[in-house]
Amino acid sequence: MDFYQILEVEKNASKDEIKKAFRQKARKLHPDVNKEPDAEEKFKELGRAYETLMDDDKRALYDQYGEDGLKNAGYSSQGPFDFGFGDINDIFASFFGGMGGGFSGGYRENPNAPRRGADLRMDIRIDFTDAMNGVEKEIKIEHTEPCEECNGTGFDKNAKETVCKTCGGHGRVQQNVQSIIGSFTSVTTCPKCHGTGKSPEAFCKKCKGEGGISKEKKIKIKIPKGVDTGSKIRLSNEGNAGKNGGRPGDLYVVLHVKESEKFIRDGADIHTILEISPAQAALGDKVTVETIDGDVEMNVPQGIQNLDKLLLKGRGVPFIGSDTQRGNHYVTVKVVIPKKISKEEEKLYRALYDIQKGTGQSGSSKESKENIMEKVKTALGK
Repeated sequence: MDFYQILEVEKNASKDEIKKAFRQKARKLHPDVNKEPDAEEKFKELGRAYETLMDDDKRALYDQYGEDGLKNAGYSSQGPFDFGFGDINDIFASFFGGMGGGFSGGYRENPNAPRRGADLRMDIRIDFTDAMNGVEKEIKIEHTEPCEECNGTGFDKNAKETVCKTCGGHGRVQQNVQSIIGSFTSVTTCPKCHGTGKSPEAFCKKCKGEGGISKEKKIKIKIPKGVDTGSKIRLSNEGNAGKNGGRPGDLYVVLHVKESEKFIRDGADIHTILEISPAQAALGDKVTVETIDGDVEMNVPQGIQNLDKLLLKGRGVPFIGSDTQRGNHYVTVKVVIPKKISKEEEKLYRALYDIQKGTGQSGSSKESKENIMEKVKTALGK
């Protein structure tokens, strides 16, 4: 969700431009006008976007870290993106006078209707090997479950239901407010009964009217092969309990994969470095390379150059949800020149140097094959 795209403004838009964009889109998206099934959700998103971008501190956090930055800074309450509007009518009321200005009736959400519980987020760290091979982990969460005392309604089942004296049982109160387009009478959720229209004395004493009780729970989750940092696993109905019979929210597990000391990951591909000697580079060799699946043998071709890459096809990261598709493993060859050599190695290097000079590869002098072979035998002690 991009707040700038929702309001259809540029990232450097002024507050006046943001206000203007909100007014235009709010009139089109309000559920009393727009009868699309997702109109209510779009209107809520519009309100969240407006409140965030009109607040300098929130906007700075959002620009740098997105919605996660807002949540981590404590700008969330009931749900993952609840910024304090209460409900969609409160948003509209602050601009258009509680559904005045040409709209008939006014949008009213039933405060006692079933409400879905809030989503939760949990961040966990896993090893690189577990991310490549998949793993089952047990996590411990704390969420709200329906209150057994009131069956999740939030009301004392034995108490006499009395009408809230503040709102007269309507769940709403009126107040005069100043907005960007003048003074209006705003209709907002009753602060005493929280929109239920019932007296606070009727609230369940165990859950204090919340409908849910905080409990700790252990859950086993299966992490598939190929996940990366930022991958999310959604666990349905493991969020907070709903209210008035509403279904629970969901739990989102966000993964953070520890970096490997052996492998470099680039999307679905794996990169490693293979150190070889000058002799291996010149002559070629069969070497053992460590992959995420274990050791495999690979041929190093004769005459390979420093920083050349070799391909191990299909030895990379598994594609999530696929048993057959995988990335590749690229091996970058590093030819290592020894800093210290033994006397015997020095003789061999000198013999090689003489051979290269004699064949014209180094220097201008030439020698017969017989003389070159004698030097090699002498270097080898034969």
